[in-house]
Amino acid sequence: MALLRAAGLEKRLVHYSHSCDLVVLQRISEVAEKERHALMQTACDVTARRWGGFEHITFMDAKWQTDQTIKHLTKAINASTAEDPLWIVEAGEPDIIGFALQAAQKEKLKFVKVITHHPANDNAGDFFKWQEILDFGVEEVRIPDQNIDLKVDLSKWDWAKNHDDDRIELIWLMGKLAEVDDVVNFQKGMWDCSDAGMVLYWITGATNGGLKTGKVEDVRKLLLDFVKKNPLK
Repeated sequence: MALLRAAGLEKRLVHYSHSCDLVVLQRISEVAEKERHALMQTACDVTARRWGGFEHITFMDAKWQTDQTIKHLTKAINASTAEDPLWIVEAGEPDIIGFALQAAQKEKLKFVKVITHHPANDNAGDFFKWQEILDFGVEEVRIPDQNIDLKVDLSKWDWAKNHDDDRIELIWLMGKLAEVDDVVNFQKGMWDCSDAGMVLYWITGATNGGLKTGKVEDVRKLLLDFVKKNPLK
C-alpha cells in the first residue's frame, strides 16, 4: 500500500482482500486465528490512514467475508477491458481468485493478468490449483522468487526502524509483527516484504520493463522520496 501511494498510483487499486486461507490449518488455534485476522486488518486500516489516498477502498477479510470478497473481485474483473486490464497480485492462496474468475463474465477473463512469484502460493489452494486458474484463460505474469532479495535480515530495515517519520516507522513495525509471529517460523530474524515485490514490479512498468528482482534499496528510495516530498504537518 505504501509503495502504491509513494508512486502516486493508489487510485488504481480497485480491490484489496487479505487472509485468503479459506480452510484454516488445524495447528492454528481459534484464538491465534482471530489474532492474525485482526493484525492483518490493522495493517490495512492503519497504513491507509497514515499514508492517505485509500478512502475509496474497503479492505476485505477473505475468510470472514468470503461471499462479499468474491463478489467485489468479480465486479472488478467484469469492469476490465483490453485498454484497461485488471492486474491481480497473487500474494497468497489462489482460491478467491478462482471463485471470482468462475463467477465473472467469460468474455472478460482474457483481460485479466495474474502476477505470481512463487509456486508455494500457486498450488496452496484448497479449491483451485494453479493450472485451473490458468485454464480460465487469464494471462500469467510470472516473475522470479521475490524472497531472494526482499526477505532479508532484520538489520537491513534499520533505516525504517530508526526513521523520524511515523509513516516509515509504521511500515517497519508491521514487518516486525510478522517476524515475531509464533504460528509460522519461516520469517524468524527476517524482514519479509517479498510479496510486495510484485507490486514494485507493476509500479515500475510490469511487462514493459518492470523491476523483476526489486531490492530493499528500491523500496527504500521510493518510500523515502515520497515522505521527503510530503512531510508530516
